[in-house]
Formats: sequence, C-alpha cells, structure tokens
Amino acid sequence: MELQGKKVLVVGLGKSGMAAYELLKKMGSDVYLYDGKEDLDTSSYDAPVYLGEFPEQRFAAMDLAVFSPGVPLHIPVAVFLRENQVPIIGEIELAYLIEKGKVIGITGTNGKTTTTTLTGEIMRAYNEKTFVVGNIGNPYTKEVLKSSEDSVTVAEISSFQLETTDTFCPDVSAILNITPDHLNRHKTMECYIDAKFAITKRQTKDQLCVLNYEDPVLRERAASLDCRVVFFSSKQKIKGGLYQDKEKNIVDGETGQILMNMSESNIPGDHNCENIMAAILMTRQMGVPMDLILKTVKNFQAVEHRVEFVKTVNGVDYYNDSKGTNPDAAIKGIQSMSRPTVLIGGGYDKGGEFDEWIRAFDGKVKKLLLIGATKERISQTAQALGFTEFEFVDTLENAVKRAAQLTQEGDAVLLSPACASWDMFDSYEQRGRLFKDYVRRLR
Repeated sequence: MELQGKKVLVVGLGKSGMAAYELLKKMGSDVYLYDGKEDLDTSSYDAPVYLGEFPEQRFAAMDLAVFSPGVPLHIPVAVFLRENQVPIIGEIELAYLIEKGKVIGITGTNGKTTTTTLTGEIMRAYNEKTFVVGNIGNPYTKEVLKSSEDSVTVAEISSFQLETTDTFCPDVSAILNITPDHLNRHKTMECYIDAKFAITKRQTKDQLCVLNYEDPVLRERAASLDCRVVFFSSKQKIKGGLYQDKEKNIVDGETGQILMNMSESNIPGDHNCENIMAAILMTRQMGVPMDLILKTVKNFQAVEHRVEFVKTVNGVDYYNDSKGTNPDAAIKGIQSMSRPTVLIGGGYDKGGEFDEWIRAFDGKVKKLLLIGATKERISQTAQALGFTEFEFVDTLENAVKRAAQLTQEGDAVLLSPACASWDMFDSYEQRGRLFKDYVRRLR
C-alpha cells in the first residue's frame, strides 16, 4: 500500500496510536488524529487533532483509518468510516505492510507474553536482528522500519489486534489456548474464537501453525486450516510435535528423544511447559539449532507480572501475577502455589465467569481479599460454591497490608486478580508495579 501523500486518520491516541502516527509521518502520509476522550494532552503531535465528537465531513475524505486495538469497531466513528468506504486497519496491519523480514505471530488467551518473550530470546540468541513487538508493550510500528530481509519479528497479537488485519500472514504462528475472555467486546465465544484464528487465515501449506492438543477448540479446528499444523501436549503422548511425559520430560513426538526435564526450567507448571514447547516448535521451524534453543530455555526467567516473585517478608513469600487478567490465567497462578495462600483478586468486569477459578482454590486459599468492580459478583459466586473466607478491601495498598496481617511464616500472598485492571488502574503493568511497591514497604 502506498502511504506517501495519503490522508490517514489514526483513531485512539494511546501508545499504539502514537507509534502509528510517528510511522505514518515518516512514510509521508498526511495524518489526522482522533480520540473520543476530550482531556488528552495533544502537545506532542504535529498534526490536526480532534477530541470528543468527531467531525463527519472532515473524516469522510480520508483514504485510510488506522485503529488502535483498544478502540471497538462498532463505535459511531467506525460505522461512519465504513459507510463512506474508508478502509479500516489496525496498527499490526499497518506495520506488516512495511515489514521486510520473517514474522512469528503468537496469540491465545493465556501465556502469550511468556511465550513471546521466550521465543524472542531464542531467536535473538540465533539472530541479533530480532524484534519483539505487539501486545507485549512494544508497538510493531515502532520497530518495523528496522526490519530487513534477514530479520525476524516476534509478535504477540491479541484478539483486538487480529480483528483489524487484512494481509497479515506470519511465517510461523501459534495459538496457545482459547478460553472465555473479552466477551464484553466480542459478544459471543464464537466471535472471540474466530478473532484468534484470524492469525492463520492467510497462511499457506508451506507455513506452520503450532497448536495446543489439550485445547478442544484448537484440536477440532486444526483440520480446517490451510497451513501445516503441529501440536504440543502437556498431558499425553502424541505423534509428532512435542509432549510432556509423566516424569515431566519434554519429548520429541517423532523421534522419542527426551529434550529436557521441566526441573531444568526456571518457570514451573504445566502451563509453562506448554509455553516452552510452543517456543521450541516455532524456533525449530525457523532453523535455530536445538542445542541453542534448549540452552536459552534453561536460562530463561519468569516475565514481569506473571507469578513473579517479589519479596519474602517475615517468612511470607509475595508473588505478583497481575497479568492474570481472566479466570483461566488466574487458575494457572493458583496452581503455581504450593502453600497456604492469601489471594488478592477482583477488578474490571470483562463478562467472564468465576466458578472454575473459585473451584481451583482447592484448599490452598486461606483468604480471598477482593477489590474492584467485580468484588460483589465474585463474592456471590464464592458463596454459592461454599467458599466464605473472603473480605472486601477498598484499595490494593490496603489489601497488601491486610494480607500481611492474615499470614504467618511459610504462607504466600498472591496478586492474581482474574480480572482486567481498568476500573482502578491504567494497566495490569501499573497494578503489578504498585503491588510490588506496597510489598517492599512492608516491615
């Protein structure tokens, strides 16, 4: 797509919008900016900026609109643009139009950030021209001009970002799992699933998609994909791909060769075994030697905000799992605990159900401290399932202080909210970093 001289509207002026704006300016586009919020600081933009109500006549003349992932596609400005035949793409698609190298695309409900970070580290150990971008917090549009024929871009891609792709086609893709999430935006589970599978939509038989055999949705849809499919499994032996055996070995399903044991990893749990196997399969496909892959895997440390050890205070270990933004992700956090745990949960309501999360407490959770918009709904679910050891707390800081009062030596405190952060915080990163600050102040 020729961008020079084109009138391009950027909708949504967060981190992705800023990066898209900067790239478009470099490409010679005539850029216009819009955000529905009226109180934004626009001093850093050298382009016309419109806030609040959008000027219809001005936007009708656009050649292209680039939507940030947080902007829903049903809002009035999107409807108006479509009615006036203005193409709408996302920041991922914009970057991909300029991409010169190979691309690895990773999606799924949970595990994306860990898998993307690990895959990026493996690729960078093999090829220094590796860029890690996308939903992980580094906009694709910020890095794409550095790409070359011999570079590799590893992209974490959310369902929101996949909704606005038209030509995006990774050389290797992975869908790690699919469980209910973001139903307040996607409305139905089927729409959410379709959004995730968009990562494979344009892949050919010469390209690879890595899927989780233990996810029934992925297993059932695999046969309908046009690309080559390889599975991994943390629960059973499979032919081809990789699987974890009963001794926690990662085994090559084709040769029977044991690659490593999970005791050699710094990130425990079956969910992390799945993340590791996905990373191995993707990077092996990209030509990385297995000895280099395994060396990098064994040295890999947990990413920030994902069951991240913070500090031991008075014999109590504190863990930050702020990235547990839905019940299924938070279940993985609980499963990582091996001692009596005070759990801090609750937050923005994305429309999911909390029954399975409560059931996963499995005697480990001695007290549930609830914050945020969902605390009433979670408490009702807990009571219905016979779990009554919960309290309401007004702030995260007070939740940390209360957790310190409720614990004794040998216990753990886990922030794993099972909810998004947007009711009380700007992001799950802000929530996690504040949690760590509050923990470090304890005496």
